Amino acid sequence: MSAGLTNPDGPGLWLASASPIRAEMLRRAGVAAGIEAAMIDEGEVKAALRAERAAASAVAETLAELKAVRVSRRHRGALVIGADQMLVCGEDWFDKPADTTAARAQLRALRGRKHELVSAVCVVRDGTRIWHHQDRASLWMRSFSDAFLDRYLDVAGEDCTGTVGAYRVEGPGVQLFSRIEGDHFTILGLPLLPLLDCLRQHDVVPT
Repeated sequence: MSAGLTNPDGPGLWLASASPIRAEMLRRAGVAAGIEAAMIDEGEVKAALRAERAAASAVAETLAELKAVRVSRRHRGALVIGADQMLVCGEDWFDKPADTTAARAQLRALRGRKHELVSAVCVVRDGTRIWHHQDRASLWMRSFSDAFLDRYLDVAGEDCTGTVGAYRVEGPGVQLFSRIEGDHFTILGLPLLPLLDCLRQHDVVPT
């Protein structure tokens, strides 16, 4: 690893995620990491934790750790980053919509309401969690018209099904909102600044 600001003499680094957004955040920050998605049945884990009345924050943290641990088993001595995000509106949890029809239904359910994005990140070495952090952001979706919703879905295209809540605030999805409070990186699904501080402490990123 010699690209960007990553310490070439530090431990190896992997991102246990299939998210191109998280990978891009690290790349833009100058952190070189291998990318390997973890094969986790997220739906099964969420269902089990929901049955136990777990909080959404606990679900995000559990999934982040499970992903990192799974990938860590294949990369001895390396640091592995796991991350997950939950969207909570009232008592409801929202997942990535399967198609445009599901995206429309999600946006109608969120329209005119406040919801929260809970993002968790952890770092694992040799199957053991050595650091974790979670953060949350609050977003107020405005009461847009059905005509606007139709136009938005047409413009956003596949972005609607690639992210929880069927929007990306770094694109046309920002027009869905009247107010946003919280860290931008948390909204994108990776609390980046605390993570960078952790990586500096472990000699991945030079101080």
